Amino acid sequence: MLESIYGVGVAPKDARVVLIPVPWEATTSYGRGTARGPEAIAAASVQVDLFDLELAAFGVAEPYRRGLALLPIEREVEARGREAAERALKVIDAYDESRPGEYDGPIRAELARVNELSAWLDRWLEAETAKWLEAGKLVVVVGGDHSVPYGSIRAHAARHPGLGVLHFDAHADLRVAYQGFVGSHASIMHRVVDSIPEVSKLVSVGVRDFCKEEFDAVTSSGGRIEAFWDLTVARLLQSGASFAELASRVARALPREVYVSFDIDGLDPTLCPHTGTPVPGGLSFAQATAVLAAVVASGRRIVGFDLVEVAPGPDGDEWDANVGARLLHKMLGYLLASSPPRA
Repeated sequence: MLESIYGVGVAPKDARVVLIPVPWEATTSYGRGTARGPEAIAAASVQVDLFDLELAAFGVAEPYRRGLALLPIEREVEARGREAAERALKVIDAYDESRPGEYDGPIRAELARVNELSAWLDRWLEAETAKWLEAGKLVVVVGGDHSVPYGSIRAHAARHPGLGVLHFDAHADLRVAYQGFVGSHASIMHRVVDSIPEVSKLVSVGVRDFCKEEFDAVTSSGGRIEAFWDLTVARLLQSGASFAELASRVARALPREVYVSFDIDGLDPTLCPHTGTPVPGGLSFAQATAVLAAVVASGRRIVGFDLVEVAPGPDGDEWDANVGARLLHKMLGYLLASSPPRA
């Protein structure tokens, strides 16, 4: 049962930041466990020292002092998520990459139900996010797989037309209805650019595992999608470029208001070995936070964010959750540093 974050949570009405836990992993297509991410992060968060020297430079050395409220897990979300995961596994087991439209009748019915449940989650989270935004809160989503935050991005974009999305990920997530799942974790950024016109720019960092169609989606986007490919970044660093300049380039690619969507597998997999789809390469912890710092230092405003795909390891292994709790703490600090204080 979730009760607080970092052991110092306050009531939502008194909080500056409201965190919405969403234990959902319907379409996860490789390793599973990210539905347990919110509870694992909350449990690990009590081990985080609450003074942060990096954030002190931005005037938010102790983010909890601004007021953090972790909402309880909605049992209907939990129940529908379990149903969606059980049904999705039947579809995944039947998947044939060359003929995804030729599932038999029973599998098509399972697929339709998963898509229906995913659409329900989108509507629920959009309404929940909008409610707290209207109440004057900053809103953070803790997943769950990367399909989860779509509704929250929609709610933020409606409130901030022209919004940019800063996307940390090992994957481009630009597939169309992957395995037949419209709300796939592999399709969320396709859905963002395809169906949220208020999002003016998608900037992806850490991407190193993608298909030709996703590469083409970036290169044919007319600049609406910009990817700082992991290979390109690595070669620039090898040739002597500084990461600080690269971080500044990422910041300059974004509009004035930014939503951050952070899939933990954007990091080096030694930091998240149990995430569902780990990939060699990626950002160090310090590099990831340097990008966030560059965004804030540039005068841009982070208006909200999500952290997804954190999966606890077997036999009580807390490493992934420990990293997730510390990354969440940094992200909360940068969110608060770039946002006006509560009236």
